[in-house]
Amino acid sequence: MTVAAILHDKGRHIVAVDPAARIAEVVATLAARRIGAAPVLDRAGQLLGIVSERDIVIALAQHGAAALDRTAAQLMTRNVSTASPATTVKEAMAMMTEGRFRHLPVMEAGMLVGIVSIGDVVKARIAQQAQDVDSLRAYVAGAA
Repeated sequence: MTVAAILHDKGRHIVAVDPAARIAEVVATLAARRIGAAPVLDRAGQLLGIVSERDIVIALAQHGAAALDRTAAQLMTRNVSTASPATTVKEAMAMMTEGRFRHLPVMEAGMLVGIVSIGDVVKARIAQQAQDVDSLRAYVAGAA
């Protein structure tokens, strides 16, 4: 199973933020959409970084309420790991586990085409394993 299959099931809708957006606005967007991170895109749609709940919590710990007046560009994680639609679920899970992040932007031909969360990846992996178990059961039942 690949990241493309996850995006096919969940859709490719992306909730992105502008680099000049104040963190207070980003927080409101994350809360309203019930998501944990948002990619930061320039006007041409190029991925500049990603702002996650973790980035915001760290900024709040360092700067207090003043962090809410900073911009997405100031708080975002800049060195973002990305996947392609051809990335396997197993590869995506390994990237996220090793990098200790929960949101993986998906790039194709230099453009952001989706984002998958660790929840999306785990759900796909569980479904894949359930299908493997069912196939093995059918094989064993047929061989008996």
